[in-house]
Amino acid sequence: MKIESSLDARSTQPGCATNVAATGLNPTNLMKLVLKTFYVRGIETPKELSNSTGLHIAIAKELLDTAKDKGLAQVLGSFDEDGYTSFRYGLTGMGREWAVDALAQCQYIGPAPVTLDDYRSQVLRQSVKNEHVQRDLLVDRLSHLVVPEALERNLGPAVNSGRSLLLYGPPGNGKTSIAEAIAKTFHGNIHIPYCLEVEGEIIKIFDPIVHFEASPEVEDADRTSDATPCRPEYTDRRWLRCRRPVVMVGGELTLSMLALYYSPVAKFYEAPLQMKANGGTFIVDDVGRQLINPKDLLNRWIIPMEKRIDYMVLQTGGNFSIPFDNLLIFSTNLDPADLMDPAFLRRIPYKVEVLYPNEAEFRTVFETVCRENDLELSDDAVAYAMHEIRSIHSQPLAFYQPKFIVDQIIATSKYEDRKPELSKDLLAAAIANISAQSTETGLPDSTPRA
Repeated sequence: MKIESSLDARSTQPGCATNVAATGLNPTNLMKLVLKTFYVRGIETPKELSNSTGLHIAIAKELLDTAKDKGLAQVLGSFDEDGYTSFRYGLTGMGREWAVDALAQCQYIGPAPVTLDDYRSQVLRQSVKNEHVQRDLLVDRLSHLVVPEALERNLGPAVNSGRSLLLYGPPGNGKTSIAEAIAKTFHGNIHIPYCLEVEGEIIKIFDPIVHFEASPEVEDADRTSDATPCRPEYTDRRWLRCRRPVVMVGGELTLSMLALYYSPVAKFYEAPLQMKANGGTFIVDDVGRQLINPKDLLNRWIIPMEKRIDYMVLQTGGNFSIPFDNLLIFSTNLDPADLMDPAFLRRIPYKVEVLYPNEAEFRTVFETVCRENDLELSDDAVAYAMHEIRSIHSQPLAFYQPKFIVDQIIATSKYEDRKPELSKDLLAAAIANISAQSTETGLPDSTPRA
Protein backbone atom coordinates (compact mmCIF):
# COMPACT_ATOMS: atom_id res chain seq x y z
CA MET A 1 0.00 0.00 0.00
CA LYS A 2 1.27 3.44 -0.87
CA ILE A 3 1.54 5.72 2.14
CA GLU A 4 1.61 9.41 1.37
CA SER A 5 1.90 12.68 3.18
CA SER A 6 0.62 15.85 1.58
CA LEU A 7 3.40 17.85 3.22
CA ASP A 8 6.57 18.33 1.16
CA ALA A 9 9.17 17.89 3.90
CA ARG A 10 11.86 19.82 2.04
CA SER A 11 9.59 22.80 1.44
CA THR A 12 9.48 23.38 5.20
CA GLN A 13 13.24 23.32 5.76
CA PRO A 14 14.27 26.46 7.68
CA GLY A 15 16.55 28.89 5.88
CA CYS A 16 20.15 28.95 6.99
CA ALA A 17 21.57 32.21 8.38
CA THR A 18 25.17 32.91 7.38
CA ASN A 19 25.88 35.99 9.50
CA VAL A 20 25.01 37.14 13.01
CA ALA A 21 22.50 39.76 11.88
CA ALA A 22 20.53 37.18 9.88
CA THR A 23 19.93 35.05 12.98
CA GLY A 24 17.85 37.84 14.52
CA LEU A 25 19.44 37.05 17.89
CA ASN A 26 21.00 39.46 20.35
CA PRO A 27 24.75 39.55 19.47
CA THR A 28 25.70 39.92 23.13
CA ASN A 29 23.79 36.79 24.08
CA LEU A 30 25.39 34.91 21.20
CA MET A 31 28.81 36.01 22.42
CA LYS A 32 28.00 34.74 25.91
CA LEU A 33 27.12 31.35 24.42
CA VAL A 34 30.44 31.31 22.54
CA LEU A 35 32.43 32.10 25.67
CA LYS A 36 30.58 29.52 27.77
CA THR A 37 31.11 26.90 25.09
CA PHE A 38 34.84 27.59 24.88
CA TYR A 39 35.19 27.66 28.65
CA VAL A 40 33.23 24.48 29.47
CA ARG A 41 33.88 22.29 26.43
CA GLY A 42 37.48 23.29 25.81
CA ILE A 43 37.05 23.78 22.06
CA GLU A 44 39.51 25.79 20.01
CA THR A 45 38.41 26.08 16.37
CA PRO A 46 35.58 27.72 14.41
CA LYS A 47 34.51 24.29 13.14
CA GLU A 48 34.20 22.94 16.67
CA LEU A 49 32.22 26.02 17.66
CA SER A 50 29.94 25.56 14.65
CA ASN A 51 29.37 21.91 15.52
CA SER A 52 28.58 22.73 19.13
CA THR A 53 26.24 25.67 18.52
CA GLY A 54 24.69 24.58 15.22
CA LEU A 55 25.60 27.96 13.74
CA HIS A 56 26.97 28.27 10.21
CA ILE A 57 30.75 28.20 10.07
CA ALA A 58 30.73 31.77 8.75
CA ILE A 59 28.88 32.92 11.89
CA ALA A 60 31.32 31.02 14.11
CA LYS A 61 34.23 32.83 12.46
CA GLU A 62 32.45 36.18 12.72
CA LEU A 63 31.84 35.71 16.44
CA LEU A 64 35.42 34.63 17.09
CA ASP A 65 36.75 37.65 15.19
CA THR A 66 34.54 39.87 17.36
CA ALA A 67 35.73 38.12 20.52
CA LYS A 68 39.35 38.67 19.44
CA ASP A 69 38.72 42.35 18.71
CA LYS A 70 37.18 42.79 22.17
CA GLY A 71 40.09 41.09 23.89
CA LEU A 72 37.98 38.10 24.94
CA ALA A 73 39.80 35.56 22.78
CA GLN A 74 43.22 35.25 21.21
CA VAL A 75 44.73 33.28 18.33
CA LEU A 76 46.81 30.36 19.60
CA GLY A 77 48.13 29.25 16.25
CA SER A 78 47.23 28.07 12.78
CA PHE A 79 46.81 24.66 11.15
CA ASP A 80 45.78 23.14 7.85
CA GLU A 81 42.14 22.08 7.65
CA ASP A 82 40.81 20.52 4.44
CA GLY A 83 43.44 22.36 2.41
CA TYR A 84 42.76 25.73 4.02
CA THR A 85 44.51 27.60 6.79
CA SER A 86 42.45 27.73 9.96
CA PHE A 87 43.16 29.18 13.39
CA ARG A 88 42.99 27.90 16.93
CA TYR A 89 41.57 30.22 19.56
CA GLY A 90 41.69 30.42 23.35
CA LEU A 91 40.00 32.64 25.89
CA THR A 92 41.93 35.51 27.43
CA GLY A 93 41.74 36.23 31.16
CA MET A 94 38.93 38.68 30.51
CA GLY A 95 37.21 36.12 28.27
CA ARG A 96 37.25 33.56 31.08
CA GLU A 97 35.80 36.13 33.49
CA TRP A 98 33.01 36.86 31.02
CA ALA A 99 32.37 33.12 30.60
CA VAL A 100 32.10 32.55 34.36
CA ASP A 101 29.74 35.52 34.66
CA ALA A 102 27.65 34.24 31.74
CA LEU A 103 27.39 30.79 33.37
CA ALA A 104 26.17 32.42 36.57
CA GLN A 105 23.39 34.04 34.56
CA CYS A 106 22.43 30.93 32.56
CA GLN A 107 24.07 27.51 32.42
CA TYR A 108 22.67 26.53 29.04
CA ILE A 109 25.32 25.30 26.61
CA GLY A 110 24.43 23.70 23.31
CA PRO A 111 22.87 24.62 19.96
CA ALA A 112 22.14 28.34 19.67
CA PRO A 113 18.50 29.38 20.04
CA VAL A 114 16.16 30.52 17.29
CA THR A 115 13.99 33.60 17.56
CA LEU A 116 10.36 33.48 18.65
CA ASP A 117 9.27 34.86 15.27
CA ASP A 118 11.21 32.17 13.42
CA TYR A 119 9.67 29.51 15.65
CA ARG A 120 6.14 30.77 15.08
CA SER A 121 6.65 30.89 11.32
CA GLN A 122 8.12 27.40 11.21
CA VAL A 123 5.30 25.85 13.26
CA LEU A 124 2.71 27.33 10.91
CA ARG A 125 4.59 26.23 7.78
CA GLN A 126 4.70 22.63 8.95
CA SER A 127 1.31 22.62 10.69
CA VAL A 128 -0.31 19.30 11.45
CA LYS A 129 -3.38 20.70 9.68
CA ASN A 130 -1.42 20.54 6.42
CA GLU A 131 -1.34 16.75 6.61
CA HIS A 132 -3.79 14.84 4.41
CA VAL A 133 -4.50 11.45 5.91
CA GLN A 134 -6.19 9.19 3.37
CA ARG A 135 -8.57 6.48 4.46
CA ASP A 136 -6.24 3.63 3.40
CA LEU A 137 -3.54 4.99 5.67
CA LEU A 138 -5.83 5.29 8.70
CA VAL A 139 -7.19 1.80 8.11
CA ASP A 140 -3.62 0.51 7.91
CA ARG A 141 -2.67 2.15 11.20
CA LEU A 142 -5.77 0.68 12.87
CA SER A 143 -5.31 -2.75 11.29
CA HIS A 144 -3.89 -4.31 14.46
CA LEU A 145 -7.14 -3.44 16.25
CA VAL A 146 -10.71 -4.65 15.86
CA VAL A 147 -12.36 -1.37 14.89
CA PRO A 148 -15.91 -1.34 13.50
CA GLU A 149 -16.17 0.40 10.13
CA ALA A 150 -18.60 2.99 11.49
CA LEU A 151 -16.08 3.95 14.18
CA GLU A 152 -13.24 4.20 11.66
CA ARG A 153 -15.35 6.49 9.45
CA ASN A 154 -15.99 8.78 12.41
CA LEU A 155 -12.29 8.98 13.20
CA GLY A 156 -11.12 9.97 9.70
CA PRO A 157 -12.52 13.52 9.59
CA ALA A 158 -11.23 14.20 13.10
CA VAL A 159 -7.70 13.19 12.14
CA ASN A 160 -7.70 15.39 9.04
CA SER A 161 -9.06 18.39 10.94
CA GLY A 162 -5.89 18.62 13.05
CA ARG A 163 -7.99 20.05 15.87
CA SER A 164 -9.45 18.09 18.79
CA LEU A 165 -11.13 14.77 19.36
CA LEU A 166 -12.90 13.24 22.34
CA LEU A 167 -12.89 9.45 22.66
CA TYR A 168 -15.31 8.30 25.32
CA GLY A 169 -16.95 5.11 26.44
CA PRO A 170 -16.58 2.22 28.87
CA PRO A 171 -13.07 1.16 29.93
CA GLY A 172 -11.13 -1.68 28.41
CA ASN A 173 -12.32 -1.17 24.85
CA GLY A 174 -9.34 0.43 23.13
CA LYS A 175 -9.62 4.19 23.41
CA THR A 176 -5.95 4.57 24.29
CA SER A 177 -4.86 2.16 21.56
CA ILE A 178 -6.98 4.02 19.02
CA ALA A 179 -5.47 7.36 20.07
CA GLU A 180 -1.95 5.96 19.69
CA ALA A 181 -2.80 4.51 16.27
CA ILE A 182 -4.15 7.88 15.14
CA ALA A 183 -0.90 9.55 16.15
CA LYS A 184 1.00 7.18 13.85
CA THR A 185 -0.98 8.26 10.79
CA PHE A 186 1.01 11.49 10.51
CA HIS A 187 3.81 10.46 8.20
CA GLY A 188 5.55 13.75 7.45
CA ASN A 189 8.63 15.07 9.25
CA ILE A 190 9.05 18.49 10.80
CA HIS A 191 11.86 20.68 12.15
CA ILE A 192 12.16 21.19 15.90
CA PRO A 193 14.46 23.86 17.36
CA TYR A 194 16.66 22.90 20.24
CA CYS A 195 15.67 26.10 22.03
CA LEU A 196 14.22 29.60 21.73
CA GLU A 197 15.35 32.99 22.89
CA VAL A 198 12.56 35.15 24.30
CA GLU A 199 13.37 38.47 25.98
CA GLY A 200 16.91 37.25 26.52
CA GLU A 201 15.75 34.01 28.19
CA ILE A 202 16.46 30.49 26.90
CA ILE A 203 13.53 28.09 26.52
CA LYS A 204 14.57 24.51 25.78
CA ILE A 205 12.13 22.74 23.44
CA PHE A 206 13.92 19.65 22.13
CA ASP A 207 13.20 16.62 24.30
CA PRO A 208 14.76 13.26 23.33
CA ILE A 209 11.84 11.47 24.99
CA VAL A 210 9.37 13.20 22.66
CA HIS A 211 11.36 14.16 19.56
CA PHE A 212 12.92 11.44 17.42
CA GLU A 213 15.30 12.37 14.63
CA ALA A 214 14.18 11.29 11.16
CA SER A 215 16.32 8.51 9.73
CA PRO A 216 18.40 9.16 6.58
CA GLU A 217 16.18 6.69 4.70
CA VAL A 218 13.13 8.79 5.49
CA GLU A 219 14.93 11.97 4.50
CA ASP A 220 15.89 10.44 1.14
CA ALA A 221 12.30 9.36 0.55
CA ASP A 222 11.07 12.87 1.30
CA ARG A 223 13.49 14.55 -1.09
CA THR A 224 12.04 15.93 -4.30
CA SER A 225 13.95 16.69 -7.48
CA ASP A 226 13.66 20.45 -7.06
CA ALA A 227 14.18 20.52 -3.30
CA THR A 228 17.01 22.39 -1.64
CA PRO A 229 19.95 20.03 -1.07
CA CYS A 230 20.33 18.96 2.54
CA ARG A 231 24.03 19.74 2.90
CA PRO A 232 25.68 21.50 5.85
CA GLU A 233 26.03 24.76 3.94
CA TYR A 234 22.27 24.79 3.35
CA THR A 235 21.15 23.46 6.74
CA ASP A 236 20.58 25.43 9.91
CA ARG A 237 21.62 22.89 12.52
CA ARG A 238 19.86 24.77 15.29
CA TRP A 239 16.84 22.80 14.04
CA LEU A 240 16.56 19.03 14.19
CA ARG A 241 14.60 17.14 11.58
CA CYS A 242 12.19 14.89 13.50
CA ARG A 243 9.15 12.72 13.12
CA ARG A 244 5.94 14.43 14.17
CA PRO A 245 5.91 14.22 17.98
CA VAL A 246 3.46 12.33 20.16
CA VAL A 247 2.98 13.42 23.76
CA MET A 248 0.80 11.29 26.01
CA VAL A 249 -0.17 12.03 29.60
CA GLY A 250 -2.67 10.49 31.99
CA GLY A 251 -3.61 10.83 35.61
CA GLU A 252 -0.26 12.44 36.44
CA LEU A 253 -1.10 15.59 34.45
CA THR A 254 -1.14 18.85 36.41
CA LEU A 255 -1.60 22.47 35.40
CA SER A 256 2.10 23.15 36.09
CA MET A 257 3.02 20.76 33.25
CA LEU A 258 1.25 23.12 30.85
CA ALA A 259 3.33 26.14 31.89
CA LEU A 260 6.98 27.07 31.38
CA TYR A 261 9.24 25.45 33.95
CA TYR A 262 12.13 27.60 35.17
CA SER A 263 15.10 25.86 36.77
CA PRO A 264 16.52 28.09 39.51
CA VAL A 265 19.79 26.14 39.27
CA ALA A 266 20.33 25.99 35.51
CA LYS A 267 18.55 29.34 35.03
CA PHE A 268 16.78 28.55 31.81
CA TYR A 269 13.29 27.30 30.94
CA GLU A 270 11.86 23.97 29.83
CA ALA A 271 8.98 24.15 27.37
CA PRO A 272 5.60 22.80 28.51
CA LEU A 273 4.13 19.60 27.10
CA GLN A 274 1.80 21.20 24.55
CA MET A 275 4.70 23.22 23.14
CA LYS A 276 6.77 20.05 22.71
CA ALA A 277 3.77 18.47 20.97
CA ASN A 278 3.45 21.25 18.38
CA GLY A 279 3.25 19.77 14.90
CA GLY A 280 2.06 16.42 16.24
CA THR A 281 -0.39 14.79 18.62
CA PHE A 282 -1.15 15.50 22.27
CA ILE A 283 -3.08 12.68 23.96
CA VAL A 284 -4.69 13.43 27.33
CA ASP A 285 -5.66 9.99 28.54
CA ASP A 286 -8.03 9.09 31.36
CA VAL A 287 -9.49 12.61 31.68
CA GLY A 288 -11.22 13.00 35.02
CA ARG A 289 -8.73 10.84 36.92
CA GLN A 290 -6.22 13.65 37.53
CA LEU A 291 -5.58 14.91 41.04
CA ILE A 292 -6.78 18.40 40.10
CA ASN A 293 -10.36 19.40 39.38
CA PRO A 294 -11.08 18.22 35.81
CA LYS A 295 -12.98 21.43 35.02
CA ASP A 296 -9.91 23.50 35.96
CA LEU A 297 -7.78 21.31 33.72
CA LEU A 298 -10.17 21.45 30.81
CA ASN A 299 -10.73 25.20 31.11
CA ARG A 300 -6.99 25.62 30.58
CA TRP A 301 -7.55 24.39 27.01
CA ILE A 302 -10.46 26.61 25.98
CA ILE A 303 -8.53 29.54 24.47
CA PRO A 304 -5.86 27.38 22.77
CA MET A 305 -8.54 25.17 21.22
CA GLU A 306 -10.62 28.14 20.08
CA LYS A 307 -7.86 30.46 18.83
CA ARG A 308 -5.08 27.94 18.06
CA ILE A 309 -2.83 30.16 20.20
CA ASP A 310 -1.40 29.61 23.67
CA TYR A 311 0.16 32.10 26.07
CA MET A 312 3.30 31.64 28.12
CA VAL A 313 4.47 33.68 31.12
CA LEU A 314 8.12 34.24 32.11
CA GLN A 315 9.46 34.59 35.65
CA THR A 316 9.97 38.26 34.95
CA GLY A 317 6.26 38.73 34.29
CA GLY A 318 6.72 39.03 30.54
CA ASN A 319 4.36 37.03 28.39
CA PHE A 320 4.23 35.91 24.78
CA SER A 321 2.09 33.83 22.47
CA ILE A 322 2.95 30.63 20.63
CA PRO A 323 0.99 28.59 18.08
CA PHE A 324 -1.11 25.78 19.52
CA ASP A 325 -0.66 23.32 16.69
CA ASN A 326 -1.41 19.74 17.61
CA LEU A 327 -4.17 17.22 17.25
CA LEU A 328 -5.50 17.20 20.80
CA ILE A 329 -7.09 13.88 21.76
CA PHE A 330 -9.01 13.50 25.00
CA SER A 331 -9.90 10.03 26.25
CA THR A 332 -12.24 9.31 29.15
CA ASN A 333 -14.28 6.52 30.71
CA LEU A 334 -16.64 9.06 32.25
CA ASP A 335 -19.80 10.60 30.84
CA PRO A 336 -18.70 13.73 28.94
CA ALA A 337 -21.79 15.59 30.18
CA ASP A 338 -20.65 15.06 33.77
CA LEU A 339 -17.04 15.87 33.01
CA MET A 340 -17.30 18.90 30.73
CA ASP A 341 -19.62 21.87 30.56
CA PRO A 342 -21.42 22.74 27.30
CA ALA A 343 -18.98 25.57 26.52
CA PHE A 344 -16.06 23.15 26.51
CA LEU A 345 -17.87 20.39 24.66
CA ARG A 346 -18.78 22.87 21.94
CA ARG A 347 -15.09 23.49 21.31
CA ILE A 348 -14.40 19.81 20.64
CA PRO A 349 -15.63 19.40 17.06
CA TYR A 350 -15.34 15.60 17.03
CA LYS A 351 -16.76 13.30 19.71
CA VAL A 352 -16.53 9.56 19.10
CA GLU A 353 -18.01 6.92 21.38
CA VAL A 354 -16.07 3.67 21.68
CA LEU A 355 -18.54 0.95 22.64
CA TYR A 356 -18.39 -2.61 23.93
CA PRO A 357 -17.86 -5.29 21.26
CA ASN A 358 -20.65 -7.40 19.90
CA GLU A 359 -20.29 -11.19 19.94
CA ALA A 360 -18.70 -11.34 16.49
CA GLU A 361 -16.10 -8.71 17.35
CA PHE A 362 -15.37 -10.41 20.67
CA ARG A 363 -14.82 -13.71 18.87
CA THR A 364 -12.52 -12.06 16.29
CA VAL A 365 -10.30 -10.71 19.03
CA PHE A 366 -10.32 -14.03 20.85
CA GLU A 367 -9.32 -15.90 17.67
CA THR A 368 -6.45 -13.54 17.00
CA VAL A 369 -5.07 -13.68 20.53
CA CYS A 370 -5.24 -17.48 20.54
CA ARG A 371 -3.56 -17.68 17.13
CA GLU A 372 -0.71 -15.48 18.34
CA ASN A 373 -0.21 -17.77 21.34
CA ASP A 374 -0.60 -21.10 19.51
CA LEU A 375 -3.81 -21.96 21.34
CA GLU A 376 -6.77 -23.72 19.80
CA LEU A 377 -10.06 -21.86 20.18
CA SER A 378 -13.25 -23.88 19.84
CA ASP A 379 -16.83 -22.67 19.49
CA ASP A 380 -17.56 -24.22 22.87
CA ALA A 381 -14.74 -22.26 24.52
CA VAL A 382 -15.98 -18.95 23.11
CA ALA A 383 -19.57 -19.70 24.10
CA TYR A 384 -18.47 -20.75 27.59
CA ALA A 385 -16.34 -17.62 28.06
CA MET A 386 -19.15 -15.30 26.97
CA HIS A 387 -21.64 -17.11 29.21
CA GLU A 388 -19.31 -16.94 32.22
CA ILE A 389 -18.57 -13.24 31.71
CA ARG A 390 -22.14 -12.11 31.15
CA SER A 391 -24.39 -14.55 32.98
CA ILE A 392 -22.28 -15.83 35.85
CA HIS A 393 -20.26 -12.71 36.65
CA SER A 394 -22.67 -10.08 35.27
CA GLN A 395 -19.98 -8.30 33.29
CA PRO A 396 -20.31 -6.88 29.76
CA LEU A 397 -18.06 -8.20 27.01
CA ALA A 398 -15.02 -5.94 26.49
CA PHE A 399 -12.25 -5.87 23.90
CA TYR A 400 -9.50 -6.35 26.47
CA GLN A 401 -10.93 -9.57 27.92
CA PRO A 402 -9.66 -12.19 25.43
CA LYS A 403 -6.03 -11.18 25.91
CA PHE A 404 -6.56 -10.96 29.67
CA ILE A 405 -8.00 -14.50 29.70
CA VAL A 406 -5.23 -15.98 27.53
CA ASP A 407 -2.48 -14.30 29.56
CA GLN A 408 -4.00 -15.71 32.77
CA ILE A 409 -4.26 -19.22 31.30
CA ILE A 410 -0.65 -19.18 30.10
CA ALA A 411 0.60 -17.95 33.49
CA THR A 412 -1.41 -20.59 35.40
CA SER A 413 -0.27 -23.34 33.04
CA LYS A 414 3.38 -22.42 33.55
CA TYR A 415 2.92 -22.51 37.31
CA GLU A 416 1.14 -25.87 37.24
CA ASP A 417 3.53 -27.26 34.60
CA ARG A 418 0.75 -28.18 32.23
CA LYS A 419 -0.02 -27.55 28.58
CA PRO A 420 -1.88 -24.25 28.04
CA GLU A 421 -5.40 -24.89 26.79
CA LEU A 422 -8.79 -23.24 26.93
CA SER A 423 -10.27 -25.78 29.30
CA LYS A 424 -13.29 -24.90 31.40
CA ASP A 425 -11.37 -24.85 34.67
CA LEU A 426 -8.70 -22.51 33.34
CA LEU A 427 -11.26 -20.29 31.62
CA ALA A 428 -13.35 -20.09 34.78
CA ALA A 429 -10.35 -19.12 36.91
CA ALA A 430 -9.24 -16.42 34.48
CA ILE A 431 -12.74 -14.97 34.11
CA ALA A 432 -13.14 -14.89 37.88
CA ASN A 433 -10.19 -12.48 37.95
CA ILE A 434 -11.99 -10.30 35.40
CA SER A 435 -15.02 -10.06 37.64
CA ALA A 436 -12.79 -9.06 40.54
CA GLN A 437 -12.05 -5.82 38.69
CA SER A 438 -14.52 -2.99 38.56
CA THR A 439 -15.93 -2.07 35.17
CA GLU A 440 -15.63 1.55 36.23
CA THR A 441 -11.97 1.76 37.20
CA GLY A 442 -8.67 0.03 36.76
CA LEU A 443 -9.24 -1.88 33.53
CA PRO A 444 -6.53 -1.96 30.87
CA ASP A 445 -7.68 0.33 28.07
CA SER A 446 -6.20 -1.50 25.10
CA THR A 447 -7.69 -3.55 22.32
CA PRO A 448 -5.83 -6.82 21.56
CA ARG A 449 -4.22 -7.25 18.19
CA ALA A 450 -6.39 -8.49 15.37
